Amino acid sequence: MGQKINPLGFRLGTTQDHYSLWFAQPKNFFEGLQEDQKIRNCIKNYVQKNMKISSGVEGIGHIEIQKRIDVIQVIIYLGFPKFLTEGKPKRIKELQINVQKELNCMNRKLNISITRIENPYMHPNVLAEFIAGQLKNRVSFRKAMKKAIELTEQSIQKEFKYKLQGVLMEKKLHAPNGLERAGSSTNSSS
Repeated sequence: MGQKINPLGFRLGTTQDHYSLWFAQPKNFFEGLQEDQKIRNCIKNYVQKNMKISSGVEGIGHIEIQKRIDVIQVIIYLGFPKFLTEGKPKRIKELQINVQKELNCMNRKLNISITRIENPYMHPNVLAEFIAGQLKNRVSFRKAMKKAIELTEQSIQKEFKYKLQGVLMEKKLHAPNGLERAGSSTNSSS
């Protein structure tokens, strides 16, 4: 039986980096993990509540956290950063205040920076959010998948593979063989 492996864990150190970088004593390690989770949840909730894009895509690729003794550096990788950066620096400040309230740490400085993802639809999290947003807006799942394929092909992705499964409105979903495809090349070896 095949073993499941986390794709990020498999690629760490070769093509991917850790999303959290900090050191702690073994007895304080759990508190550090909880702090990371609070930061990520607070940022995602803030962006979800305040972002109004017609497609319903938040565009958060991933969040990197680097902790030192007196500074917590948070880098948010967004596909569509206009929401937080364009003409409204108070939104970043408001987000920073929300995260500091959630953490209850007044003795450590919090720096939040935003980095734009060059091709957002090449990032799997952004693409999954797009499809989920389309399904929430009651778009046919076939149309949502075709639009996702179109957007991915426009962003110069050579190959990609997707599969849509699950239950939506008490109906079982399964993409037929025509919709499940891998890449634009016809002779792919697996």
